[in-house]
Amino acid sequence: MTDYDNYSNPLTTRYATSDMRSLFSPQRKFSTWRRLWLALAEAEAELGLGIEESQLAELRATLDEIDFDAARAYEEKLRHDVMAHVHAWGDQCPKARGILHLGATSCFVTDNTDAILLRDGLSLLRRQLVSLVAGLREFALRWRSLPTLGFTHYQPAQATTVGKRACLWIQDLIDDLADLEHAQSMVRFRGVKGTTGTQASFLELFDGDHEKVRELDRRVTRKLGFDRCFKVTGQTYPRQLDFRVGQVLSSIAQSAHKFATDLRLLSNQKELEEPFEADQIGSSAMPWKRNPMRSERICSLSRLVMSHLDNTAHTAANQWLERTLDDSANRRIVMAEMFLACDAVLNLFLNVASGLVVNPKVIEKNLMEELPFLASEALMMEAVKAGGDRQDVHEAVRQASFAAARNIKAGGVNDLAARLKESALLGSVANRIDEILNPNRFVGRAPEQVLEFMEDEVDPLLERHADLLGASGEVRV
Repeated sequence: MTDYDNYSNPLTTRYATSDMRSLFSPQRKFSTWRRLWLALAEAEAELGLGIEESQLAELRATLDEIDFDAARAYEEKLRHDVMAHVHAWGDQCPKARGILHLGATSCFVTDNTDAILLRDGLSLLRRQLVSLVAGLREFALRWRSLPTLGFTHYQPAQATTVGKRACLWIQDLIDDLADLEHAQSMVRFRGVKGTTGTQASFLELFDGDHEKVRELDRRVTRKLGFDRCFKVTGQTYPRQLDFRVGQVLSSIAQSAHKFATDLRLLSNQKELEEPFEADQIGSSAMPWKRNPMRSERICSLSRLVMSHLDNTAHTAANQWLERTLDDSANRRIVMAEMFLACDAVLNLFLNVASGLVVNPKVIEKNLMEELPFLASEALMMEAVKAGGDRQDVHEAVRQASFAAARNIKAGGVNDLAARLKESALLGSVANRIDEILNPNRFVGRAPEQVLEFMEDEVDPLLERHADLLGASGEVRV
């Protein structure tokens, strides 16, 4: 059977970046198991157990030399993945075989490894988020003053600017980053806790010396790069940790989905477009199509991330007493897929944001078609200030608006401005229609809000995270 006869996950073959694929690879997982076993043995030796330096040296020399075939054969026989790797590594390290996994339960390696992967996965996403904020910042500043038609209920509303709209995307990402950093601070090492979390096996090893058991926990925690571990656990770390991390990934996916949906809507209007390569094909049947495939893919993968969050909630809720194994099979799939898919989403987001195409003439045309309606109140105020009767002016604008609307629905253009210019009731204001309909009059403080947002929130954030800048997005397929 070849690779083409087996199912392969598109997240690894098509979408996720090499860094995230490597993080959740078998090599990373099982070499981390070995580093945990080594750290445990080192700490036990440091605290007086009879473990020789030659045994530790044997383990250090083979940390990354994993015989996956041997481990697979052992697992088929033993039906236990942790013990399969204990035996496979023991075969490579005959001197150290007898002290491997000493006092530990399987969750010592599985859960502590998961905590490491959660921590490191969040770090990868954090870098992408910061770089994305920086990219969108440049876009927002460049287009901060370009008036564009605003929408509420996907119906024409007051004008805004292209840059101000981009600030809404950035703000969501800034909040996601804050949530990510909080969640990352909550990722703790499970530690050295034993079968039901009581540390009974280690208390036995150290002849009832409670302080040595506590020190063992502290030392192994530090060796794996954590400042703290859970003070109490059952056999596993609390599965609500997975849910809390998953919430962050879901929130990032929601923000990306919002951006991509906005872009898909605007690309239909031909106002804003995602990058489109010279040889890219939009449709196999319609050669003229320029489909927003990257944005559609962002939405698609974002929905996968959001839907997986429900699974982590059910798993956390269904942990019986000190633990139950019905969390194992789904966590192997769900946690990896949430990270891989979120990584793929941000990778695409970075790619799209770095190459957004703005079509100012189309934006102006679309805005001007609606602006006479949107400017009705301003027109009335100007006419009243010029001496007109408010009620007469209102009636004139109302009748002209209804006539223009009928013309549009009959297939014509918006001729409201022309009708208003001919209205005697508007008096001298009729000669100033074009001046009053200047789009810049109707964007409020949008350009200033962009600058203030950058100064108050975006720039300080980027300054704090300058070391994380530089991530870019690449579309593989």
